Amino acid sequence: MSASESLAELFSLSLIRKRIDSAIETLGGVGILAAQVARRALARPLGARGIVQQIEAIGVRSTSVVVLTAIFSAMVITIQFSVKLSRFGAKEWAGNAVGVTLARELGPVMTALMVGGRVGAGIAAELGSMAVTEQIDAVRALGADPVKKLVVPRVLATLVVLPLMGSMAVVLGVFAGGMVAALEPDVHMSYFVNAALRSTTLNDYFSGLGKTVFFALNISLVACYLGMNTRGGTVGVGRATTQTVVITSVITLVSDFFLTKLFLAIGWGGAI
Repeated sequence: MSASESLAELFSLSLIRKRIDSAIETLGGVGILAAQVARRALARPLGARGIVQQIEAIGVRSTSVVVLTAIFSAMVITIQFSVKLSRFGAKEWAGNAVGVTLARELGPVMTALMVGGRVGAGIAAELGSMAVTEQIDAVRALGADPVKKLVVPRVLATLVVLPLMGSMAVVLGVFAGGMVAALEPDVHMSYFVNAALRSTTLNDYFSGLGKTVFFALNISLVACYLGMNTRGGTVGVGRATTQTVVITSVITLVSDFFLTKLFLAIGWGGAI
């Protein structure tokens, strides 16, 4: 083995070890922040005004993104299911498949990815800018708790908004799929919507709803941790924003697999 190859291998191993150490540090920091949020969430004052402001900033301003994503995603899967099922003479079952898919997977996951990309990046950039300009240190100097003042409202607001957004995405997706299905000569919108509602059980709905709660914690805690620990000026803010989008997206997709297995194991895969 040549000296250059040995050097390249050394650097690659060093880089891998550095990334593993960084991932472990981030995971530990997010866990500590989660414990701090849990302790301070019910402490007085509750800060209702800050929570309401964050609900408006996170929820209302993300509505258009969620609506467009839900409608066109549902339209696409409706077309795909209709085409594939028509090969077996079962096109009328498209509504059943679309309803369950939206409730269990597509609604919560796509909503989390869209909201995570927009809201997570916004939280990281906002708190990162405050960190590099020492505004967070100023909050501490004034005797206030930065976690209570800055993190708790954002986490609670995300926990409120994301399940509502996920539910809205499911409803809009079903009706959007019905509109596409109505373009077919032998499928009616009313039949499609009724089939989707009939096949989607409470277990399916609560499975998706439970996922959105975990996704909301993932997005808000990771964004707040990376934002509050930003260093390096404007370059650091950009780095924290990018890391937030990447990390929250990856965790959302990976955790979706394990949450699906968990919910099926505890009986949220059967019918009610």
